[in-house]
Amino acid sequence: MWRVWRRHNWRRAGGHRPFFWRFAALLTFLLVFTLGGCALVAGVIASAIGLIQFPGSDIIFSRGVGFTALVIGVLGVVLTGRALRRLAISVDDLMEAAERVAGGDYTARVAEQGPRELRALARTFNAMAARLEETAQQRRNLLADVTHELRTPLTVIQGNLEGLLDGIYPADETHLASILDETQILARLIDDLRTLALAESGALRLQKELTDPSVLLNETAASFRAQSEAAGVRLTVSQSGEAELPLVELDPARIHEVLTNLIANALRYTPVGGEICVRGWADGERGQLGMSVSDTGPGIAADVLPHIFDRFYKSADSRGMGLGLAIAKNLVVAHGGEISAQSAPGQGTTIQFTLPL
Repeated sequence: MWRVWRRHNWRRAGGHRPFFWRFAALLTFLLVFTLGGCALVAGVIASAIGLIQFPGSDIIFSRGVGFTALVIGVLGVVLTGRALRRLAISVDDLMEAAERVAGGDYTARVAEQGPRELRALARTFNAMAARLEETAQQRRNLLADVTHELRTPLTVIQGNLEGLLDGIYPADETHLASILDETQILARLIDDLRTLALAESGALRLQKELTDPSVLLNETAASFRAQSEAAGVRLTVSQSGEAELPLVELDPARIHEVLTNLIANALRYTPVGGEICVRGWADGERGQLGMSVSDTGPGIAADVLPHIFDRFYKSADSRGMGLGLAIAKNLVVAHGGEISAQSAPGQGTTIQFTLPL
């Protein structure tokens, strides 16, 4: 019963109490060891000057006891000093690294040394610092990307408006349409950033309603039909599993946004003569509705594939902000679903997601 209570309380304390108990026990042992050695040395000295008489003692016995006591005392002092030194060095390194991180230097790392708990603490600290460094780098990249993405449409809008005001350009449909297109790009960028921020903070509100997945798939694909024909890419819609996909409680606008991101990505990388297949299926046994978008593009390298859903991550030839797939993942997760990708260089890419029925 005592062991169960003690283990329960250690867990409630975050697993740190065993470390302090072991450390206290170690110090106590070393202290008793050292004091015992010192007491023996004092006893031998007292015996040598006649203050204490050991029964049956002789000079050989006294010397033996004195030597043993000296060794014990020295060992106790050395072991105590070594233990305290190792602990002090580990804690000092950790405090110094923490001060560097607090000052904005996220490259600070500490060596994993000392007792097991201190090694675990150092490992956790290093992971935290690495995450902070990665986040800071992503933030810098985001500012650079946002600045670049905003500069282009703003430059076009400013140039056209100045031309219209100066009378260089006529206020005709062509120039006004160009300005409208650029404002729509700006609006899309702002909406993407807002959606991602809401989704990652858990503040995104879904407007769920009974939706026909088949209609959603066909309508989304139809919005890309003209674009795919102009690019020379075949776009098809199919469904498998049950004869008809059941009605599902979901936010149709958000799932439409997911499909839009996936189809737009597939269309961007599929060459002329390629094919994009949008598919839906229902799995009654698992209680899942599945949707996928497959293309016959160049595929994704194995080292890149695990990162495609990371925010702000994009390939070198990407013209976007690297937000589309991150938004798609967050929207799927907000519905209680999962999203994944399968790809290999030269074999195309398939991105699929499942939602609970």
